Amino acid sequence: MKSLRITLLLFFFSLTANFISAQTTIKGIVVDDQNEAIIGANIFLDGTYDGTSSDIDGTFIFESFEEGSHELVISYLGFEDKRQTIELKGTSIDLSIKMTPTLNELEMVVISAGAFEASDEKKAVMLRSLDIVTTAGATADIAGALNTLPGTQKVGEEGQLFVRGGAAHETQTFIDGLLVQNPYSSSVPSIPARGRFSPFLFKGTTFSTGGYSAEYGQALSSALILDTEDLAPKTVTGISLMSVGLGLAHTQRWDSTSISASIDYTNLAPYAAMVPQNIQWEKPFQGMGGQVIFRHKTSPTGILKIQASGNLNAMEMQYPDQENVLNTNRLSLDNENYYINTSYKEILGEKWTLFTGAIFAWNKDEIKERFQVTDQEQTLQFKSTLSYHFNDKIRIKSGIEYFNNDWQEEFVNSESDLFATHLKDQYGAGFVESDIHFSKKMAARIGVRMEYDDLLQKFAASPRLSLAYKTGKNSQVSFAYGQFFQNPEKTNLRYHQNVDFERADHYILNYQVLTEKRTFRIEAYWKDYKNLLKFDATQPWVNSNDGNGYARGIDVFYRDKKSIKNGDFWLSYSFLDTERDYLDFPVAASPSFASKHNFSAVYKHWFNKLNSNLGLTYSFSSPRAFNDPNQATFNSGRTLAYHDLSMNWSYLTHWFGQFTIIHASITNVLGVKQEFGQRFSNQPNAEGQFTSIAVRPPAKRFIFVGLFISIE
Repeated sequence: MKSLRITLLLFFFSLTANFISAQTTIKGIVVDDQNEAIIGANIFLDGTYDGTSSDIDGTFIFESFEEGSHELVISYLGFEDKRQTIELKGTSIDLSIKMTPTLNELEMVVISAGAFEASDEKKAVMLRSLDIVTTAGATADIAGALNTLPGTQKVGEEGQLFVRGGAAHETQTFIDGLLVQNPYSSSVPSIPARGRFSPFLFKGTTFSTGGYSAEYGQALSSALILDTEDLAPKTVTGISLMSVGLGLAHTQRWDSTSISASIDYTNLAPYAAMVPQNIQWEKPFQGMGGQVIFRHKTSPTGILKIQASGNLNAMEMQYPDQENVLNTNRLSLDNENYYINTSYKEILGEKWTLFTGAIFAWNKDEIKERFQVTDQEQTLQFKSTLSYHFNDKIRIKSGIEYFNNDWQEEFVNSESDLFATHLKDQYGAGFVESDIHFSKKMAARIGVRMEYDDLLQKFAASPRLSLAYKTGKNSQVSFAYGQFFQNPEKTNLRYHQNVDFERADHYILNYQVLTEKRTFRIEAYWKDYKNLLKFDATQPWVNSNDGNGYARGIDVFYRDKKSIKNGDFWLSYSFLDTERDYLDFPVAASPSFASKHNFSAVYKHWFNKLNSNLGLTYSFSSPRAFNDPNQATFNSGRTLAYHDLSMNWSYLTHWFGQFTIIHASITNVLGVKQEFGQRFSNQPNAEGQFTSIAVRPPAKRFIFVGLFISIE
């Protein structure tokens, strides 16, 4: 809930400038070096969401309420980005812009297999920050919005990213190239988690569903790569009053430096008292959190970034008893989380780019029922990369990284017996990778990653290869292959660590068509799992790498921002066929988090006369497997099919002379019955049957109402 408040607050701040300043009209024409009109060039004010694209004759026009000096950015695939400083004074500005062809931007072929990329300066944008917070049903959560893209499976009781038959821990999150230890809030089974970070912290998002760069490791299935914003655009203070809590934030901007600070408080008790719950709360979720972000331009091409956050959260409820789920016990969860990310980037000369960064993360969970579990983990990471730009056709990037991880777990059972685990791990990796453009129609990315883990005492080398060929002006095909390694989960290494990395080999074939306002892509993939951890359910302390599995399927995506005036929609469909023989599975079977069919339809519409934005999302997932111990066949139970229609509405106005937004959202508008399987007792009753209860969401619907006031 903390990230929801911060996200919505930043979302509404980002819209403030459109309504409180004098209006400037910016118009002109964009041409190439032959004075031919460029159709579909992106034109926008850097650091804002004000902009448009050039028309069929190269002309453009848009309006902005910004004031003062701003940088206008013009970008188009196959041409060098152009930046021009303009003064916004409330009068009309007329421009003539000539673009220079280059091999660096991709009128040429792009490496696209497996990746959905979003940034403010590239034409092939799938989801931007504003897309994420205006996607109905996502409740301003990055994972929630990405779950409307193909390749993901909706696992409502978890709230995390499950990609192409992979478990949640097989998708890793990276911020400014650095691995995030705990990207989601702490929770307990059947209570969905949320991402800890606001999408408005990031200027670029790459969601790779497979075949990703050799720069990233320790992720069997997927990588979510987030690049943080640079300097904050302006000085602003914000107040948020919401149905789930309160928030206060302030950003101060100087010429070369910006500092942002926020504090928030959440208490779901009033909300839970008004909205019927499927959980018997003793103390609904409560939390306090804060964040400080420092950005400083050290030179025209260098920037230092420091982000620090911390929060304390707690909740308490009646929870199903393990031995007999028809009974409940009081269960509490207390969480502390602290995170610091520091990075520095600089362009050295004309051809070199240096990046160096470090993170410190600390997390502690304490769960109490009839037992007590205390889980504490801290991570230090250091990373440095160096890129060399030979010419417009060849770039080489190399880097090294080091992790130091300390994980401790203490379990005290109902008889007060203590069981403790303490794992210390050091991990080192290096990579080298080259992007090669053979021509405007053909490109390749070739790399290798090498890694060594001290805890497992294992070494691995991971080759990566991507190829792309341009088949037409707006279309191309791509292929990607790679080997990916990851440590087994620490909870499965309690007894001994004499095992190997788990491994997945990816094969991906992609076809896509990109125009300025329409996107179509279809992708087929095969994932071959090897060396998965395997153990007998009666002897979990005897584990091996005898597990294996596969995942194969087809993903389809279509987005259209042209057909409906002031409208934007996308459709996505995924077919997944997967089985695994791993952990304590007695036979190969489809895991409980995998659904064969997934479909999403997202629509957004802006109403000019009402100063309002409407969002609608429909999501469907076919039934998932679960194990019913009362049946002879393993994982033969099936959940209900998942249906959800969500909507949100934002109204922009002025209260007391200050820009104000009223926002409301609701999930499961139609009140469809949603169940995510059954929770079974681990002991049979007198009739020899294992009793069960349905796993349901915390409430039939989630309703949110917020008032956001922005003060400049």
